[in-house]
Amino acid sequence: MVFEAKENLTDEEVTRGLQLVIRDGLATQAMVTLTGGIFLVAFALQLGASNIVIGLLAAIPPLAELLQMPAIYVVSRVQKRRLVVVAASLAARLFWIPIILIPFFFSPGQGISVLIASIALYASFSAFSHCGWNSWMRDLIPQDRLGAFFSRRLTLSTGLALVISLVAGFFVDSWGAAFPDLAAYGYSILFFFGFLAGLIGIGILARTPEPRMVTDSGGDDLLTVIAKPFADINFKNLIIFLGSWNFAVNLAAPFFTVYMLQRIGLDISLVVALSVLSQIMNIIFYRSWGRISDRFSNTSVLSVSGPLFMLAIFAWMFVTLPEIYTLTYPLLILIHILMGISLAGVSLASGNISLKLAPQGQATSYLAASTFTNSVAAGIAPILGGFFVDFFAERELIWTLIWKDPVRELVFVTFNLQQWEFFFFFAFLVGLYSLHRLAAVQEEGETKEEEVVDELIAGVRRDMRNFSPAGGLRDLVKFPFSTARDRREKRRER
Repeated sequence: MVFEAKENLTDEEVTRGLQLVIRDGLATQAMVTLTGGIFLVAFALQLGASNIVIGLLAAIPPLAELLQMPAIYVVSRVQKRRLVVVAASLAARLFWIPIILIPFFFSPGQGISVLIASIALYASFSAFSHCGWNSWMRDLIPQDRLGAFFSRRLTLSTGLALVISLVAGFFVDSWGAAFPDLAAYGYSILFFFGFLAGLIGIGILARTPEPRMVTDSGGDDLLTVIAKPFADINFKNLIIFLGSWNFAVNLAAPFFTVYMLQRIGLDISLVVALSVLSQIMNIIFYRSWGRISDRFSNTSVLSVSGPLFMLAIFAWMFVTLPEIYTLTYPLLILIHILMGISLAGVSLASGNISLKLAPQGQATSYLAASTFTNSVAAGIAPILGGFFVDFFAERELIWTLIWKDPVRELVFVTFNLQQWEFFFFFAFLVGLYSLHRLAAVQEEGETKEEEVVDELIAGVRRDMRNFSPAGGLRDLVKFPFSTARDRREKRRER
């Protein structure tokens, strides 16, 4: 039968399946790079989108993930996750066709409406695909290889995204220079190639083997199945951490591109170059983070990479004081380096820890419950940012130091919050709370942050013999969040 699952997969089938999952990751990454992120925001701005629209576009995908809750029922009934994933992915990616056609058939105002509607439908069908995919991968990938496998997959995908981003950024700038009145058409070309890459990914998924789905034989109804993860104290603590973390990240991250394009006035090629710099750091550190997660634990990775990412968020508040100054560009470079290093660990560990702590046979409901909380948090945050940006645009918080002597008076601006900087500050505060909640999550293999940092640096040195990490890196990531570690140790002593 088509898309039939097998009771047991042979070692050869598992190996072939892992290779196909990596190839699908490359195709999907190509699509995401060409149709999302910087290029989607720039396209929306080209159509005249407001800050509220930018926030809404950022909020739609995570909010659509709420559909994973009814998707649990579909997956459990069909019992063929590959069929659900392939069908839902195909339906989702077809909605990029109207977006591609916006410059050809719609006015800018109509185009924004078509863009929002198409993204909403694309994200909705994708949610069904993600629900089946998470459970499928939980049973396909050996648990003792999760970190190494996903670090390799992410490394290869990020490397491909790096090349595609540079080429696409150069293309957009060249197209805009050659056809200034037809700039939006250049984005349609990018989206078209992204759409083709998405279709290739679907073909690869269709050939990936699937082990038979293990289900809970208790006969519980849907609401009972959904409630189970929240009754598991440790998994509930994980959900609280991931929810607060996603709120913090999505309060600020969706507006980084807008901030650089509009507030600082960078060309899109420079924004892409900074993004590529961040992706390079991702590639360098993915493998080391993966080794650490397999050797120690995912919480150990998060205890180091999480604070480092919050430090990068905090640094955004000093990019302008209040205008461009000497340290603006060095700070942007440093921020993207820190974000690349930290997000490699955060994205890897936050995904793996949910897979690891979800009991076999209940992975679908556990992962969907986690996604539900993450989606609500990640969806509300950018909407709040978009609606309140005008409120903060007319307010400013300044902290200055003044030196007076008989001859002169010197004024030093040390802190200046305007508009987006308020969101960066709030995101930083919520991030601190989420790291506090991480201490309540228990996982086998937890270790001290110092050991993680030492292993991270040693791993990078092994991977890149010519790479010499900054001398202050170890001290930098030894953030004053060691209290989380102390709380774990006290809990063990009890």
